[in-house]
Amino acid sequence: MSKKVIFSGMQPSGVPHIGNYFGAIKNWADLQDDYNCLYCIVDLHAITVRQSPDELRKNTLNALALYIACGLDPDKNTIYVQSHYNGHSELSWLLSCFAYMGELGRMTQYKDKSANNPDNINLGLFAYPVLQAADILLFGSHLVPIGDDQKQHLELTRDIAIRFNNIYGDIFTIPEVFTPKTGARIKRLSDPEKKMSKSDGEAHYVGILDPADVVMKKFKRAVTDSDTEIRHDPENKAGVSSLLEIYALACGITLEASLAEFEGKQYGHLKTTVAQAVIDNVTSPIQAKYNELIKNPEHLQQIAKTNAEKAKNIGDKVLVKVKNAIGLI
Repeated sequence: MSKKVIFSGMQPSGVPHIGNYFGAIKNWADLQDDYNCLYCIVDLHAITVRQSPDELRKNTLNALALYIACGLDPDKNTIYVQSHYNGHSELSWLLSCFAYMGELGRMTQYKDKSANNPDNINLGLFAYPVLQAADILLFGSHLVPIGDDQKQHLELTRDIAIRFNNIYGDIFTIPEVFTPKTGARIKRLSDPEKKMSKSDGEAHYVGILDPADVVMKKFKRAVTDSDTEIRHDPENKAGVSSLLEIYALACGITLEASLAEFEGKQYGHLKTTVAQAVIDNVTSPIQAKYNELIKNPEHLQQIAKTNAEKAKNIGDKVLVKVKNAIGLI
């Protein structure tokens, strides 16, 4: 544990898209030699909205296979399922006694999800930022890679940890936002002014498991502009610029090299070449590894079990300190 600890939780909510891959997962694989990395499939968070039991089981195992297929080595990283280690739930209850109703009520995601699920505004939906705080604090996490939509929750985590430490001493490590050296905010092919997201339907993103013909079709439909010049100009040529960025990331080259590749070419050539680079270098290799893994669910279950034990060995040390500090015998 001499290395700094990075923790990230991921809901088993279906297949990641290339924006998730280039923006986060690909970078995580580069961290595994320099940090102690824990990547938790947060199935307990997922049930704040109604889930089909069969779909939840399937998605959880699929998520494990996908993260390994995307390059996360389960021997170098601790990749496990949240519900397999009860320390998450136990610490969540303890921390709920140090979280205030007003703080939780101000969480914008609670407001948004309540508006979208008016028939199921449950306590878990209200209190899940406390579980999220437990996820992070349980392992003495130094760094948490998050998007802008989660910064409010990390601030709450910090507030709870500082409040607890002020009462009981130096128990919790205070986590910071982790910003990788390289990252990407991949835009929608259909609307290059917006970040790629699954929220607006399948036509708006390229899934990691999309067949090659589907990937090609989506890129061919990518929105560009009425100009004919290929240049990197995000303000005035968002669509073309996004395609150039995706090509650079897929090929592992600089943006300048990507631009040089298409000098004097037409938009049609740009779209199909970028699509083929994504197919050859991203989706096809990931799918081959994923298909190999998903055929052996027993092996995946063993990985989940082994890594949950690794997580428990780390988390139990913090949990004991918390219990002793509070006065539990």
